[in-house]
Amino acid sequence: MRHNMSGQSPEISHIDEHGLIQVKITLSNPLRWVNSYIMRDEDGMTLIDPGPRTNTSEQEWKDALTMLRIGFDEITTVVITHHHPDHYGMAGWFQEKSGADVWMSERAHQEAGLMWGDFGAADMNEEMPAFFALHGMPQAWLSQLPEHLNSFIAQVSPQPKVTYIREDTPLRMGGRVWLPVQTAGHAPGHLSFYHPDSGVMICGDAVLPQISPNVSLVPGSDAEPLWLFLEGLRRLRELPVRVAYPGHRHPFTHYRERIDALLLHHEERLTDIAGMLSRAGGLTAFEVCTALFGDQLGIHQMRFAMCEALAHLAELVRQGRAEQRETEAGVYRFRLV
Repeated sequence: MRHNMSGQSPEISHIDEHGLIQVKITLSNPLRWVNSYIMRDEDGMTLIDPGPRTNTSEQEWKDALTMLRIGFDEITTVVITHHHPDHYGMAGWFQEKSGADVWMSERAHQEAGLMWGDFGAADMNEEMPAFFALHGMPQAWLSQLPEHLNSFIAQVSPQPKVTYIREDTPLRMGGRVWLPVQTAGHAPGHLSFYHPDSGVMICGDAVLPQISPNVSLVPGSDAEPLWLFLEGLRRLRELPVRVAYPGHRHPFTHYRERIDALLLHHEERLTDIAGMLSRAGGLTAFEVCTALFGDQLGIHQMRFAMCEALAHLAELVRQGRAEQRETEAGVYRFRLV
């Protein structure tokens, strides 16, 4: 069963011989859609990563469930790979509609609180602009951040009551027992789900075909996200995966080759940034960011670009190849050691 994506008619595909169903939910950003997955259990349905809460996504889900002849009361479990709104956002909406249990890792739930809730964390609307200012971002960009960050609150509301998935405890979904694999870097506490007997991996955004997952240094979160991301990729590479079902784009079989390409990509980027620092004698993170990604981005992409530049600079510091120093103006600059 396939339907054209139009914002009101989601594309639905039966993609797995065990009954795994893919539903594409529209995104307004360049990723275009997020892949949600549905599996039938003995006592109902499991839904993985329902997407952001928007008027469009609500209607798409109503249409998709009608097409699949699934009632809200049949959805018993919602599983979240990570806290980003395009994966986590509709969890609370589905919980309200169906009474489903919502499952994610404890670390991912903490990060959801940091970004979208109140678990005692500082207000990100203040913390992120202050952090970026220390790293050279001009006021013209900083002034756009609070409204930008606030725009996601509606996409993750209401927030769900969550039960935690432990990495050492297999999870039963769709009549199969899956092994949770927790990684970080793209998102703290990110979970992928591996079924050894079939070689199937539901990998969220940990490994994506064609796209390099964003790796972000965020104030108050993991201090060395790129190192954690690369370590996670190396762990994931050890699993014999036959087919991977990602959070974005299409299922793919070149799993290890893709991981190798991602590892190489980040090593090359670190080398490129080290070269920039050497030639300039020192740069702010914002200068590195615009050298890598340009300055013609919207605020959404600029936030990701800035956080990615900071993640790579932090990794150069961790490796002992660079150092961070505060200038007389109170701005941090990075230079090679």
